[in-house]
Amino acid sequence: MPSSTVENYLKAILRIQESGKGTATVGDIARELEVTPGTVTTMMRHLSEKGLIDYQPRRGLSLRPKGVTAAMKVVRRHRLIETFLVQVMGLDWSEVHEEAEILEHVISDRLLERIDKMLGEPSYDPHGDPIPDKDGKIHDLIEATPLAQADAGSYRVVRVSDGNSALLGWLNEKGMTIGEEFELSHPDRAAGLLEIVKKEGGRVQLGINVAEHVYVEAAG
Repeated sequence: MPSSTVENYLKAILRIQESGKGTATVGDIARELEVTPGTVTTMMRHLSEKGLIDYQPRRGLSLRPKGVTAAMKVVRRHRLIETFLVQVMGLDWSEVHEEAEILEHVISDRLLERIDKMLGEPSYDPHGDPIPDKDGKIHDLIEATPLAQADAGSYRVVRVSDGNSALLGWLNEKGMTIGEEFELSHPDRAAGLLEIVKKEGGRVQLGINVAEHVYVEAAG
């Protein structure tokens, strides 16, 4: 198994590539992991020697198939652990990301597969992110739109970014969790505010900066 440091770098490169950039830069990774560019450059040479990335100085880098497989294994462990911590251990969805960041590097494959079976082989984690299968493949990805970009209409929450525990706690308090349905009427983007009316009743005001982290699909 790769070291936790290597796994964190591979996961960071995968996130950057999946954001639509296609290739990552040393600067991208340094910002993602909050390390110096020099530290990233040293690691990129190491990952390239291991056949995990394609890397040419000053030209960007990308995961090779071997690197994608390794990164997706870490993502699978992370998301299954988050699901276990919420469904079995009873933790709030705002608490599990940091715990999973630690446990993903130490859990054995054998225990992970036992957890997967016990949970019924879930397809999505508590934040709505898809869980890769044992081969690192993601199936049935839900088409979602950031709430900040949505027009007036009926929507359902399908995914929420899990990197900010304070944001997740606030959304949970407001009832903006996975599966919640609501009406969005006349968003005031000039003022930087959205107001929604939940299906079960109650109004919630969100700033655009918050709505950028909530992903929705049409409902009804």
